[in-house]
Amino acid sequence: MAIDAQPAEVGTVAVDPVIVYTMNWSGEYGVPCVPPATGAVLRLLATATRATAVVEVGTGLGVSGLWLLAGLAPGAVLTTIDIDMDLQDMARQAYTTAGHERGRYRLLTGRADVLLSRLTDARYDLMFIDIDEDPDSLAAAAGRVLRPGGLLVVHRPSTDDRARLAASAWHLAWLGPDLLGATLS
Repeated sequence: MAIDAQPAEVGTVAVDPVIVYTMNWSGEYGVPCVPPATGAVLRLLATATRATAVVEVGTGLGVSGLWLLAGLAPGAVLTTIDIDMDLQDMARQAYTTAGHERGRYRLLTGRADVLLSRLTDARYDLMFIDIDEDPDSLAAAAGRVLRPGGLLVVHRPSTDDRARLAASAWHLAWLGPDLLGATLS
């Protein structure tokens, strides 16, 4: 994957060109992904919680994983789960292109309920659920794998998200203090 673009601006937040490219790639393949404002909040939460272990359900092409990895300290690990091995192969390409070594992430392929049952209890600082199906079905697993005080974040693609996928290219959104204030309050 050759990317020679400079970081794009989302308000005052620079968006890595690999993320922009992967978002466009998601649009081409019709795979939902988080918009830049949501990604910036994920990065902020990963940093603010000082997460050392994060689990993501719904790898997609790796957009949310790229944002999470950008917020993680050196040595922290992202474990990401998806049922589709082809999507995970594409996510691996995005992570590698962004400069993340294989030890920074684990890609687990299979059903989320099965794979989450195999993860270590109270090991994860942050869990991000980004799937179309009902996230409530994963609540018990979240309670088990998150450490005390761990953070659960759920993203459900909206009709607007799906409409954006039909566009030929992503347009970066403004990430302003109102969004951050509403998110963190």
